[in-house]
Amino acid sequence: MSDTLTPQATAERAGVSLDTLRYYEREGLIGPIARTVGGHRAYDDDDLFWIGLVTCLRDAGLGISELREFTALLRSEGRASDRVAFLQGHRRELEERKARIDLALGVLDDKIAHYSEQSTGANPG
Repeated sequence: MSDTLTPQATAERAGVSLDTLRYYEREGLIGPIARTVGGHRAYDDDDLFWIGLVTCLRDAGLGISELREFTALLRSEGRASDRVAFLQGHRRELEERKARIDLALGVLDDKIAHYSEQSTGANPG
């Protein structure tokens, strides 16, 4: 095994909390994690990749059950087209959410501009 990291060092490097790291492992989203002779978890670059992938997809709005489904697809001998279909479906959902957020940002910007003009016009200073 290449250089390994402790759970704390792994959490810091991955930008997640130690509780999140443990949760991902309990849920089967990462791992199995290698152990030292003393029984301590020893994370490597492959584990960091999985943690980064899970974190990114979580940030993209996937729930735990969806993450379980996707990680199972990645670990299976299944067809690549199944993985592509899964990701395309979630990409569409993310694009739709982005469009709603962009619309909301436009409304907020208009209101900020409107009230900024009112506040500078009402108090000429």
